[in-house]
Amino acid sequence: MLLHILSELGPWNWMLLGFVLLAAEILVSGVFLLWIGIAAILTGAISLQLWGKDFWGWQVQVLVFLALSLISAYAGKRLMDSRRNEETDQPFLNRRAEQLVGRTARLETAIDNGYGRVRLDDTIWRVSGPDLAAGAQVRIVAVRNGTLEVEAA
Repeated sequence: MLLHILSELGPWNWMLLGFVLLAAEILVSGVFLLWIGIAAILTGAISLQLWGKDFWGWQVQVLVFLALSLISAYAGKRLMDSRRNEETDQPFLNRRAEQLVGRTARLETAIDNGYGRVRLDDTIWRVSGPDLAAGAQVRIVAVRNGTLEVEAA
């Protein structure tokens, strides 16, 4: 019965599959099903044009779908990569520690054996640098593994 229904739908099978994949994209994380769904819809559009031709059997349709899936996934990856490399007016937006480079602060605890603590705004950060007494003014020069590197200001 299911095969009978699928055979009667004809090229609309691909359209249905495409829209199901696009709907599934909303429910799952990632962007991969989008490109496969687009390939299924394109295969359906081609099938609408070529339906009834002798060479347009299910084997050819599957091959076209696979080729379009690869092409659309590759194009989607290129599109996403090009958007990721765009210049932004806030390059350190999600890199909080790197935003602190260049700021000055007073040591909360002395730097002893290379490590101490400094308070910046509402956070206490671990710092590394030359041994200095608590209360000394320091300048943040770099960030490594979540530790701020400082020098005497």
